[in-house]
Amino acid sequence: MNITVRTSDTRGPTRLDWLDSRHTFSFGHYYDPRHMGFGPLRVINEDKVAAGGGFAPHSHRNMEIISIVLDGTLAHKDSLGNVQTLVPGEVQRMSAGSGIQHSEFNGDKDRPVHFLQIWIMPDRENTAPGYAQTMFPLEDRRGRWLPLVNPDGSDGALSIRQDARLFGTVLDAGESLDYAAALNRKLWLQVAAGSVRVGENTLNAGDGAAIVGETAVNVSAVADGTELYLFDLVP
Repeated sequence: MNITVRTSDTRGPTRLDWLDSRHTFSFGHYYDPRHMGFGPLRVINEDKVAAGGGFAPHSHRNMEIISIVLDGTLAHKDSLGNVQTLVPGEVQRMSAGSGIQHSEFNGDKDRPVHFLQIWIMPDRENTAPGYAQTMFPLEDRRGRWLPLVNPDGSDGALSIRQDARLFGTVLDAGESLDYAAALNRKLWLQVAAGSVRVGENTLNAGDGAAIVGETAVNVSAVADGTELYLFDLVP
């Protein structure tokens, strides 16, 4: 299998008094020309925000931004008038389009919030900004690839302005799952919790893997409660 593993401990760090972030690809002050993205997938940040901390209002343009809460509560406000909170199982999609301003804060006064922030480059620019969020219960993901994001919002997924699909699954130790990809697609697997075998490789929480040139992929969980995210991307 043509797989390149990006282990958790090789990701770029950002550490502040309220933030512990790990960057799979170059982001902010972390720059590595070997890790600038993967197809249209530009950012995977694993963020842990302390109680009372958060990202002050800031702007984005021409990016599809997906947030997935792993633990805790994430509070969101934006210039479209959305005031929302996200909890584990929920997925948020913000299409920045021609421009949007938002803030993200820990929505819990007592404990951290742990979430993934994902950026995907759109296939068209300067469209109207948009926002959506949906609950995808972890129990509904068990033993299957549940669609979370895709281009047309089919199968209950959130829609995105790119030929990119995001799936989530939860597996217990010994459970395995296949994925059939179309020829010439690029796949990225991200482990949020637990441990999984892919080919000859074992991936643990925080690890990611680029998979190219494969139309059939099998993952096999090593630990109970293994939480995985699979991106199926246009080359």
